[in-house]
Amino acid sequence: MFQLAVFDLDGTLLDTLGDLCSAVNHALRSFGFPERSLEEVRHFIGNGVKVLMKRAVPEGTDAVTEEECLACFREYYLEHMTDTTAPFEGVEELLRQLRQRGVAIAVVSNKLHEGVAGLCRDYFPGLIDLAVGVSHESERKPEPVNVIRAMAHFGVSREETVYIGDSEVDVQTAKNAGVRCIGVEWGFRSKETLEEAGAWRIVASTEEVLHLIEE
Repeated sequence: MFQLAVFDLDGTLLDTLGDLCSAVNHALRSFGFPERSLEEVRHFIGNGVKVLMKRAVPEGTDAVTEEECLACFREYYLEHMTDTTAPFEGVEELLRQLRQRGVAIAVVSNKLHEGVAGLCRDYFPGLIDLAVGVSHESERKPEPVNVIRAMAHFGVSREETVYIGDSEVDVQTAKNAGVRCIGVEWGFRSKETLEEAGAWRIVASTEEVLHLIEE
């Protein structure tokens, strides 16, 4: 049985796509740029908001404008990040079951740390032991630094740790940290993407996640 479950946030615990898309398009409109569809934004997500906005702005946009657009996105998103966001089906019960079994629960996300802490506090009060977002570029997944810090925080080994995520970035993060990765099918990437990335296991339900952690 694993002693530490480290979760991705966007696309794994929370369906944040609608609010992210709204914030992206607010920023794009503010600069007179064409808006992006929900599906486009879905594929832009995974490497943090800086990369998200770089992918969203028109090709050839200069670096200064990119940064200004990113700042606009951040300001809007922090004010509207709970407008439509909600936990995926079964997630809250999964976290409760893990807590009952004494499994430590951490969140490691490429979202800004302020957003990660706020969303975990709002949606999963008392269920997350450690929530970590990005404060410095060196912490951005697939860099494993925050997963390794989480293991050190709880005093557990790589063998006792599992990472649960929905994207190829999550799979690579787990590999870089030397831990196994459970890929979830309900997120922002396809099962095929997770298979190609080399996820240890791929699941379609939260019940399957609990079963694998208990093994």
